[in-house]
Amino acid sequence: MGKDEINAFLGAGTSYQGKLQFSGSVRIDGTFKGEVESSGALVIGKDALVTGELRVGQIIVSGRVEGEVTAAERVVLHKTANLVGNLRTPVLVM
Repeated sequence: MGKDEINAFLGAGTSYQGKLQFSGSVRIDGTFKGEVESSGALVIGKDALVTGELRVGQIIVSGRVEGEVTAAERVVLHKTANLVGNLRTPVLVM
């Protein structure tokens, strides 16, 4: 798989709850509540709502995130992003 390929896709109109662990990249366009842990990249789509504790390598947010976010590499917040909670990262791109 290429560097920018998405390994998993949680589509719009879907709802998930629990703990998500992955390597590579995952995109969420639906609703997710719980815990995410990965050294890879998490992409939050424009219409997504993610609530909980996120510990990832990097995160790209276009939708809404509520909770604790820790990114080891960087956080990218697009203009449609809405982040409510605590954020820890060495690099923040807005």
